[in-house]
Amino acid sequence: MFGVTILGNNSAIPSNDRHPTSQVVTIDEQLLLLDCGEGTQMQFNRYKVKRSKITYIFISHLHGDHYFGLIGLITSMGLLNRLDDLHIYGPADLKNIINIQLDAAGIVLPFKLFIHALGETTIIVDEKKFTVSCFPADHRIECWGFVIREKKNPRKINIDVIAQSEIPKSYYDELKKGCDYITKDGRTILNEEVTIANSPAKSYAFCADTRYDERIIEYIKNVTMLYHETTYLKDQLERAHERYHSTTEQAATMALKAGAGTLIIGHFSSKYDNITSFLNEAKVIFPNTMLAHEGATFKL
Repeated sequence: MFGVTILGNNSAIPSNDRHPTSQVVTIDEQLLLLDCGEGTQMQFNRYKVKRSKITYIFISHLHGDHYFGLIGLITSMGLLNRLDDLHIYGPADLKNIINIQLDAAGIVLPFKLFIHALGETTIIVDEKKFTVSCFPADHRIECWGFVIREKKNPRKINIDVIAQSEIPKSYYDELKKGCDYITKDGRTILNEEVTIANSPAKSYAFCADTRYDERIIEYIKNVTMLYHETTYLKDQLERAHERYHSTTEQAATMALKAGAGTLIIGHFSSKYDNITSFLNEAKVIFPNTMLAHEGATFKL
């Protein structure tokens, strides 16, 4: 399973039962948290997210609506006797902020907490089944976007025929890489006889808070699913630029130029009570657009 659950879809001020930015990415058995605005833990409870399964947290920038829920989450994990390591990635100042809060409260965590400073465009997590990379966004302060990519072998085992071969299970990983098999008597079993082509690896890009910036395209090109902020409707283009945010048309244009499969839009300004117009405007340019409704899970 590779999917994204929206926990918060609003901008700086919570309103109309919309919460600040927070998303959970499920990839196989691991949960990755993207941003952690106020109320994230309550959204965990509401949408049945198991905080114990969160292995990595990624904080895009240090505006409060993107990380003010973090210290509460860390503290709760300690109270619940978490033992597994927790890795957090964010701007360099985040480490000092969290340590000051923990020290001031005299909190000793039962697990190891690693806070990594983002500083260059690179792969920051390299797991067996996925990678996470970061890239700079164009915001008023240092801000990062993230791309999560599946790792997949080019081939997968053809269950219907493999049992009839002489190939031991210990060699299956090599078959998935495309290798042929040589039997003990020197006979070659061709790879295509016992495997089939795997489906393409999927990817999810989270653009965080940003102005429209085509430099981002090189990092998100051809992703399966793209999340891009749309703080304002298209008639607020000047305000969006001044406040380092994007409009509906700009987000849709970014998805179109990047060749994304699907566009998810969110980070709606609290000035809007109804967000239907966001979808209508974006779909004119990029039809495969969906709203980041809280509680919605988008499967890649």
